[in-house]
Amino acid sequence: MKITIREGGPDDIPVILSMLDSCVEWLVAQGRTGQWGTKPLSEHQKTVESVAGYMDEGDVYIAEADGVPAATLTLTDSPGAYLSQLAPPGEPERYIHWLASDRRFKGHGLGSALLAHAAEETRRAGVSLLRVDCYAGDDGKLVRYYESNGFTRTEAYTGKDGWPGRVLARRV
Repeated sequence: MKITIREGGPDDIPVILSMLDSCVEWLVAQGRTGQWGTKPLSEHQKTVESVAGYMDEGDVYIAEADGVPAATLTLTDSPGAYLSQLAPPGEPERYIHWLASDRRFKGHGLGSALLAHAAEETRRAGVSLLRVDCYAGDDGKLVRYYESNGFTRTEAYTGKDGWPGRVLARRV
């Protein structure tokens, strides 16, 4: 399978939402509903606005598997407002939002390829800190996934309705 990474844009919003919905379906099938619930994220107006908003604020990347859009992430200069309770890092940073893949392509390294691309884009921008936050509940598998891609745990936080979150950082 050939993986290529391209810049995304507004025309990619439907495919990004489809990827997010695929993730929800996969998580629900595993009984892991704490992260994103049970309903398709495309049905949540706040999610649609978030995807479009981060796209306006930063750079969207789409990983294609043999020419088929299969994974995505957005890279901005700061975390979302929902992390305003955390102290800023005290230096420039790049921040990852909405890393997701169409679960039909699970296990092909698309997420890792996008994370490596984000690290390279961060380095190219002259910034040495790349951060991300994620769901830290259930079995902690998502936190370990980021760790396996070079990130280390920093702050823990509690989101809306007791949602357990973790910020991770990577020096590039």
